[in-house]
Amino acid sequence: MKTIAISNQKGGVGKTTTAVSLSVALARQGKRVLLIDADSQADATKYLGVENPDELQNTLSAAMHCIINDLPYKTGGYIQSHPEGLDFVPSSIDLSSVEVELVNAMSRERILKTFLDDVRGKYDYALIDCPPSLGMMPVNALSADSVLIPVQAQYFSMRGLLQLIRTIDKVQRRQNPRLKIEGIVLTLVDNRTNLSRDVSAMLRDAYGANMHIFKTEIPMCVRAAESPSFGKSIFDYDPRGKATLAYEQLAGEVLTLGRKKELGRGGFAPTR
Repeated sequence: MKTIAISNQKGGVGKTTTAVSLSVALARQGKRVLLIDADSQADATKYLGVENPDELQNTLSAAMHCIINDLPYKTGGYIQSHPEGLDFVPSSIDLSSVEVELVNAMSRERILKTFLDDVRGKYDYALIDCPPSLGMMPVNALSADSVLIPVQAQYFSMRGLLQLIRTIDKVQRRQNPRLKIEGIVLTLVDNRTNLSRDVSAMLRDAYGANMHIFKTEIPMCVRAAESPSFGKSIFDYDPRGKATLAYEQLAGEVLTLGRKKELGRGGFAPTR
């Protein structure tokens, strides 16, 4: 099972849309996929059609509470199935209290990894939708095999990228030496503007030599922005839309990278 954290400490970069859409796209390719909502805002959970996540009992926060306090639990009890062919672990506002528990927990950076290890072998891919921060939950998520970074095609997003890469590098040195950067994907791209084209060129020039930057760029699309309010992925809501096709292509790139890694040629280490 390959685990991928979808992470960026900056909000509004299309992180949750990428996590959900990529999960569905991989499932449509015949892969067994688990999506873990590690954000207390529960946006991915709502995106998948759960109207009131805070009313759920078996969420990621409940599972992590059991792990932190060495209580018995069954991973299957926290996993829900989705009609579009993937499974997911829902989140709720209670996850914010788990951040407090993690402060004094033993091996606090590896609590989520314990859950991931318990489902290893049941899935081909586990994707983690991280909160927009660099707190304990994103650091837990960086116990994954790799991190995929959505970056909005704007200058401020590029400025925040360096801080995230430094955090990834620190986690790699102190906590998870196997962590790789899966790649950077440009999101909310409007190729009609000079800004999007300039940011794309700058990003590829600045980072392209040291890490993978996906060829696929996710275009700005009103239909993609509408789909969460209907509790549907863009594959269900807008099956022929330009963003839908882009995420389908992105999934193809992720699968190709996975095959290269199996051949001993994949993976990109963080830069210092």
